[in-house]
Amino acid sequence: VLHERASSALNENGAEEEELFGRFGSTGSGVLSTTGSGSMSNLGQSPGLNNGPVPLYPSGTDKNSGETWYEVGRTRTYTPTADDIGHVLRFECVSVDAEKKVPVGPPTSIMTSRVIPAPTPTPRRLIQVNGDVLSHLDLDSQTSFGTFSVLSYNILADAYATSDAYSYCPTWALSWTYRRQNLMREIIGYHADIICLQEVQLNHFEDFFSPELDKHGYQALYKKRTTEVYTGAPHAIDGCATFFRRDKFSHVKKYEVEFNKAAQSLTDAIIPSTQRRVALSRLIKDNVALIAVLEAKFGNHGTDNPGKRQLLCVANTHVNVHQDLKDVKLWEVQTLLKGLEKIAVSADIPMLVCGDFNSVPGSSPHGLLAMGKVDQLHPDLAIDPLGILRPASKLTHQLPLVSAYSSFARMVGVGYDLEHQRRRMDPATNEPLFTNCTRDFTGTVDYIFYTADSLSVESLLELLDEESLRKDTALPSPEWSSDHIALLAEFRCKPRIRR
Repeated sequence: VLHERASSALNENGAEEEELFGRFGSTGSGVLSTTGSGSMSNLGQSPGLNNGPVPLYPSGTDKNSGETWYEVGRTRTYTPTADDIGHVLRFECVSVDAEKKVPVGPPTSIMTSRVIPAPTPTPRRLIQVNGDVLSHLDLDSQTSFGTFSVLSYNILADAYATSDAYSYCPTWALSWTYRRQNLMREIIGYHADIICLQEVQLNHFEDFFSPELDKHGYQALYKKRTTEVYTGAPHAIDGCATFFRRDKFSHVKKYEVEFNKAAQSLTDAIIPSTQRRVALSRLIKDNVALIAVLEAKFGNHGTDNPGKRQLLCVANTHVNVHQDLKDVKLWEVQTLLKGLEKIAVSADIPMLVCGDFNSVPGSSPHGLLAMGKVDQLHPDLAIDPLGILRPASKLTHQLPLVSAYSSFARMVGVGYDLEHQRRRMDPATNEPLFTNCTRDFTGTVDYIFYTADSLSVESLLELLDEESLRKDTALPSPEWSSDHIALLAEFRCKPRIRR
């Protein structure tokens, strides 16, 4: 519904919206001007939409108090178009007697703020990395035969997206109704075969992500966080969600890792009974991991066993966030890796370990993942009040894990694109300069690890430039709706080599 006063009547977000119109601009033709009264003369003749012989805006109007309203639909839902930009929408509902088919009581209505254009951030390219070749790939094109792509993304749960935490982000851009559409647009645009999301609220998984991604051909798996510590609303608890394309994979098995249960078993085994309550209060943080075993439908042509099933193990986790609990972070990562080692022993299977590890490069959890061990003199090991990390020699694993994005640092050769990506990498750690960018913290905490004896990296989603994000202070912003950036890697299965 169009509102003649839309351009002049500032709502609670008026100043922010004025800035938005200047930044995003209109992406559709036929946007109606409302800079003055009597601007409705071109209604129904908008060249921006093709609605057949019936005008988009019927001739019937409702004029009241200087406002002119035009009916645009009679459906339960309405998606704004380019022609609605700059105007206000009113949704009106009236109760009807089911038998007599007559209205009961007055209509009820809600009115929106002005419709704004969808954000148009610069698309992130897929950069091919194989051997000494570096080139661009179109994200709209499907991955090549025998390859598959994996996306890992902490989407920032609505429960954590508060104005107190992100005061620099406009309130309307923090609202879930805005962010969910922007996030979905971004996620779908990556065309990933496997999607690993963190901080997905249970209600948002059930009501939005699962049904919406189902429309795009994805099957969903979910593991919510446990609730020993959590005190919020049951529906708002977050967790890890893994989606995979039905035409590329079938579901074989799911494992759910609850670090709370592992903590209970650990304390029962090594902590004196008089100290268990204190130990559990330190270890129990409700974090989880979701492990999915999938079978590829694209076959394993090019491997040494073309007739054998091509399985894939995908772990999706969100590790404890508290920076003063370095021992708990390391213990959670070690617990996950020990579980994955058991799967690796029972089945010769490529593995991916994705998620938000809340651990920067050089930390003990990152060292354990990337190097298979922790330096016994690592300063993190000095913080071990429960003695759960002793002896340090036990902090090892045999999975040949490599960080996917370290491929950028290992590339040889020259060229603009290669140098462009290298400038976004930390040469000291071979990891991105950041995957999490807020006003108070900028650093890398998200990773995609893979078993290098069974998988090779074909391409990577380009990294973002911090300077481009700082125009909005930090993340989240109107363009990017999480405080993390998405990571995506395309892999190819190698010929099988028994570990």
